[in-house]
Amino acid sequence: MKLQTKAGFMKEILALFRTKKFLILSLVLLGLGMLSPLMLFALDSILSIYDTVGIDMSDLAGGMTSTSSTGVFSSVGDITGIGLIVFLLLINRAAGGEQKKRAVIIPRSAGLRSFGYIFPKFIIYPLTAFVLTIATLFVSWGFSALLFDTDNLTFTKVLTAGILTGVCMMFYVCFHIALGTATGKAGMSAAVCIGASLILPSIFALTSEDYMFNPFALENLAGSVIMRPHLSGGEVRDIIVTIAFALALMVLAYLIALFAQNAKKIDNTGNEIEL
Repeated sequence: MKLQTKAGFMKEILALFRTKKFLILSLVLLGLGMLSPLMLFALDSILSIYDTVGIDMSDLAGGMTSTSSTGVFSSVGDITGIGLIVFLLLINRAAGGEQKKRAVIIPRSAGLRSFGYIFPKFIIYPLTAFVLTIATLFVSWGFSALLFDTDNLTFTKVLTAGILTGVCMMFYVCFHIALGTATGKAGMSAAVCIGASLILPSIFALTSEDYMFNPFALENLAGSVIMRPHLSGGEVRDIIVTIAFALALMVLAYLIALFAQNAKKIDNTGNEIEL
């Protein structure tokens, strides 16, 4: 079992790095971390030009001043929007796509088990999303501090928002892997997860300002942390509970994926072979 699990980890690591998916994901996420503050800076510059010629464009800005917090706040939305879509599409093959093309066969008669196939996926890809997301928010903070005169963020606030955004990314990645490997339909799984990530946070934003204990509103909670002046001790405890609840749902997604993989029979018939 240990050798099988080790081989499973090596397979996913090679699939992530040899196919340059990690490089693409890093460039996309880190690029978003710099692009979001840059877009705000460009907008602020354009509004300043209009202001100098006597044209009032304050309504366009919505009363929001350009600070490091607004730059990082914008990055959170881009990461969980564009960044998440790119991430889910790039890992389609690992999330059931390889089963559809019969590139992976698990012959139980040879003693191989589903654990060594499923478990590494729920470690490699969610952790990659988590680490890259936190790094992106710190890059966004540094870039925002360079562009804007006011730096009103602290290391603790950026780290907290980075953890929340990273857990949000992990949450959707885990459900994509679970649904994709259970059904063997990676495209359908990606569409469901992308749709949920685009629709659900907006619904919760309209219905309530309290995002605690709601794993589907982690993106909103991360943005709220960035924009709040400070966090109370009670809010910190609630954030920890929210993260723990989200992690518990990820474990549940893994167990469902493992159960589905053990329960279904892979059709090995046919002449098509793909290596």
